[in-house]
Amino acid sequence: MRTALRTIAALVLAAMLPCLIQPVHAQDSAALQQMLKAQFTLTKMTADKSDIAAAGSVLDLHKDGLMMCSTDAVSPLTSTYKNGKLSVGFGSMMLWGASLGAAGQNTTDIAQRKFVDGEKFWITSYTVQNDAVLLMFYSDPFNDVRYYGQLKIPFPKGAVPPADDVMKTINEVVTAEPMESAQDAPAPAPAAPPSQAIAPIAPPPPPPDQPPAAPKTIALGQNKDQVMALFGQPQKVAQLPTKEIDYYPDMKVIFVHGKVADIQ
Repeated sequence: MRTALRTIAALVLAAMLPCLIQPVHAQDSAALQQMLKAQFTLTKMTADKSDIAAAGSVLDLHKDGLMMCSTDAVSPLTSTYKNGKLSVGFGSMMLWGASLGAAGQNTTDIAQRKFVDGEKFWITSYTVQNDAVLLMFYSDPFNDVRYYGQLKIPFPKGAVPPADDVMKTINEVVTAEPMESAQDAPAPAPAAPPSQAIAPIAPPPPPPDQPPAAPKTIALGQNKDQVMALFGQPQKVAQLPTKEIDYYPDMKVIFVHGKVADIQ
C-alpha cells in the first residue's frame, strides 16, 4: 500500500513539475529579452542583404573563430560558443549544407570567412529559444563580399539560466560599442548672435570758422557814449576850454562839442 502511494505521489509530482518550472523559464526568457533589447540596437538589412537600410549597434568581437558566409547563401553559418571557445560543429555544417542543397546551392560555391578578435560587425537579430540564445551578425564588405553568420550560446541542460549570466557569457564573445544618441551627443554651439554693439558716435564736426570780429573803429562825429561802448573807459581825460581829450592805451580821441573831431 505504501509503495503504491509513493508511486502515485511521484507521478503527481512529475506531472506538476513542468507547470512549476514553465513560469520560471518564461520569466527568465522575458528578462533576457529585455536585457538584449537594452544592450543591442538591431541593424536592418535591405531585402537582398546587399546593404544596410538602418544602422544599429556596432559589435566588437573578443574571440577568434567566428565563421560567417556570403550573404548569397540562403542560410547563415552557425558558430557555437562553449567552454570559452567558438567553433562550427559537424552537425551545424551538415545542417547548413542541407539547407543550401535544398535551395540548389553548394557549400563549396559560397564564400566563407573566419572573423577574429578585434574585428567589428553589425547585429541584425537576437532570438531566445528554450535551449539557447541566437544572435545574427552582418559584416561590412570584404573584397566586395558581405558576410553574415549566427552565434549560438547554448543553455545548460535546456534550462534558461538567469539573464545576467547569459549576458555575461555573450559579452565574453561580443560587446556593443556605445551609440551616440541625440541626447548624448554634445549640443551644437549656438550661433553667434549678430553684433549688438552700437557703433561709436562720431563727434560732431567742429563749428565752421567764425569770421574774425570786425575791428573796432571810431568814426568822426560819434559821441562819447559810442566811443566808450567800443573801447570802454579811457585811461585819462583832459578837459580843455574848446575840446576834450580821452586817452586810451594806443590812441587818444579828441571831442569838440561832445563829438569825435580827431583821432591820434
